[in-house]
Amino acid sequence: MSDIIVVKCGGTAAVDSAAVCADVAAVAAAGRRVVLVHGGSAQIDAIAARLGVAQRRITAPDGSSTRYTDPATIEVVLLALAGAVKPRLVAALAGAGVPAVGLTGLDAGLIVARRHGPHRAVIDGRTRLVRDNHTGRIVEVHTELLRTLLDAGTVPVVSPPALGLDGEPVNVDADRAAAAVAAALGARSLLLLTGAPGVLADPADERTLRDVVTLPPDGGPPAGVRGGATVKLLAARDALHAGVGHVMIADGRGHHPVRAALDGAGTRVRLSGATVPA
Repeated sequence: MSDIIVVKCGGTAAVDSAAVCADVAAVAAAGRRVVLVHGGSAQIDAIAARLGVAQRRITAPDGSSTRYTDPATIEVVLLALAGAVKPRLVAALAGAGVPAVGLTGLDAGLIVARRHGPHRAVIDGRTRLVRDNHTGRIVEVHTELLRTLLDAGTVPVVSPPALGLDGEPVNVDADRAAAAVAAALGARSLLLLTGAPGVLADPADERTLRDVVTLPPDGGPPAGVRGGATVKLLAARDALHAGVGHVMIADGRGHHPVRAALDGAGTRVRLSGATVPA
């Protein structure tokens, strides 16, 4: 296992991306190798609204909810992530004294995904046959470029979309992209930073933080988990199955969110029957 930390910066407006970048820079300056993965749901929604592109949600077979990415929306995703969110994060890291390089999964075929074929799914509460959805499942991560950048003391800043097997952009979930990157790099830690203290027993009450969530090796998330925590737990399980030793779902709103998560603040995720590393 390498001493690499993969940090996923949530894309909601609640997450303090400036604080995340400042803390990533501090950890990198201390000699740790860090990859920053990001989403951008708030920015995608904002740009889609300005362009008049309707946004819908699709419920996947595993129960997670994802963005329905039709041809117009994949263009919005590219505009938001590569054109707005990523430059801001790269600039924040540079301002904190750490060189960074922005990448999408398209660059050098970094993240490869298989686009979902026609299938029945629930979209905004209605079951329909989906044919034009440009989303998919990650099948491969090519780490050569990431390792070159890390060896040069640079922080890679990575986001969807991925490169489809047909050569076209494919939208993938950013949490699962972070898990796939962590797995491919053999990372020691995966930190999924969000706009909450971690996984809550009651999403409306931050006092109900769960210190540990133990997942079964397969199937859906534990009973009672709802909302954005669902896909984060599925991503965490992907990473744990692949050998990532330390996975935290933690608060992205504090002054030192990365170091706090590394110190155990948030919800630690583990697999049932697995030995948890110290």
